[in-house]
Amino acid sequence: MGERSDRAPLLDWEEIPSAKKPTDADSHGRLSSPSNSLGTSGSSTPVPGWSCGPGLSDGCGAPPATSITQSGADVTLRPGVEKLPSDSGPEDVPLEDRMLAWEEEKDQIVSVFVVAFNTRTGNMLEWCLPKDMDLEGVEFKAIASGSHRVTTDFIYFRKGSYFGLACFANMAVESTAERGARMKSVGILSPSYTLLYRYMSFLEHQVRVQLQSPGHYSPLEAFFEDKRALLLSSGDNVVSVCPIHVWGAAINHSMHPEMKITHPAGCMSQFIRFFGEQIMVLWKLALLRRRILIFSPPPVGVVCYRVYCCCCLANISIPGVGAAVSEFRPFFYVNVADIAALENELSYVACTTEKIFEEKRDLYDVYVDNQNVKTHREGLKPLLRISTADRDKYRKLTEQRKMLLYSQEENGDCVSSEEDLFILFFLEQNNRIFQTLSEVSASPDPTLTAESMRAMGLDPHGDRLFLLHLLEIYGFDTLLVSDQLCCS
Repeated sequence: MGERSDRAPLLDWEEIPSAKKPTDADSHGRLSSPSNSLGTSGSSTPVPGWSCGPGLSDGCGAPPATSITQSGADVTLRPGVEKLPSDSGPEDVPLEDRMLAWEEEKDQIVSVFVVAFNTRTGNMLEWCLPKDMDLEGVEFKAIASGSHRVTTDFIYFRKGSYFGLACFANMAVESTAERGARMKSVGILSPSYTLLYRYMSFLEHQVRVQLQSPGHYSPLEAFFEDKRALLLSSGDNVVSVCPIHVWGAAINHSMHPEMKITHPAGCMSQFIRFFGEQIMVLWKLALLRRRILIFSPPPVGVVCYRVYCCCCLANISIPGVGAAVSEFRPFFYVNVADIAALENELSYVACTTEKIFEEKRDLYDVYVDNQNVKTHREGLKPLLRISTADRDKYRKLTEQRKMLLYSQEENGDCVSSEEDLFILFFLEQNNRIFQTLSEVSASPDPTLTAESMRAMGLDPHGDRLFLLHLLEIYGFDTLLVSDQLCCS
């Protein structure tokens, strides 16, 4: 058995790849790790029931979810790999089907809980399994500050080394003790946020059950017994039960294993349209691994998607690049209880509904309020200006999107998708930069000139400071910058 990493899977691919394309059912609102992975064209399939939640703003309620998969030849066991007794199923069962069966059966949930709002004591942990699980503070993550203003919401968050998903609902009741409203959240913890989408519908249903029939925990108990993860004696990591030779065969069938990079409710395209040209500013800051905090009032779900989309902007698929750089970790929703954790983070992106964070300047480098991106760090302020090259890239991005939409409408193209386009656009841009840097550093004259800047898709004048930051962070300290590149 192999040990499953408990780190945020943004900088190394941790999810065992499924050898079968996802169906409508298993594409339901999926959030998968976008990091360092070169995807190819995939499919966009309308999926019922996975939107950003009722009443969410930003036009993010459209149903399609997108998956990027790499097609390839049938997978077979490598020569010399013995079929072990643990490899269940008849020999004529394709490896893809056995991988999919394992993917569906493996256990991932380390905790399930119910949080309620009490009019006298505030948010409180009402019930949980296992009983000895450390869930301190989860009551403030599962019900975000200001949630009393919305009827339903969902929240992604971090709890120690685990990721959580909670579904919130607010129901009017004729009760003086409850002040006319009953508010609860039902949530789960898992070692990876990429798997939480599977249980969204279940959590949405169970929170309604808890509102209408408080104390009815038997479905949650049965769910936990069925999905609970196997823990090591330390309780810190989850054990994977996939036969090693099956996993190895799937990964080695191609240079790149099948990728499952999906975007809930088309929120990647909504994210870029929401920020407009400012997306290029966020792209640079994400690539520089800055601490980015996004503020927004509830609902929280759509803002958690913005956190995820920010992480997608920093994808790099060139081996070895960024290995020594701090992980760009998604914290999703944070509140004042997370201040101590954020103080120790060198690089992250998170969201909050608590305005007090704006005053905690030592916790972040960049503060995003609505479409306003700002920083208190003098060295970063010039990066907030949009360069000529930024406008050119954004224009190309929008043109490619128009061409894609035209192709979908006129030719019925259902293979390519907006989500594929956006992810690959920034992935290719990032690869282009680091490929050029690697080539220049290996040349007899390791000097970056205006020509090499243009080869990277950067503005020789407007992006000079960005380039200097990039060289410092990624360790290209042997490169020289031509004196002809002066700041604009």
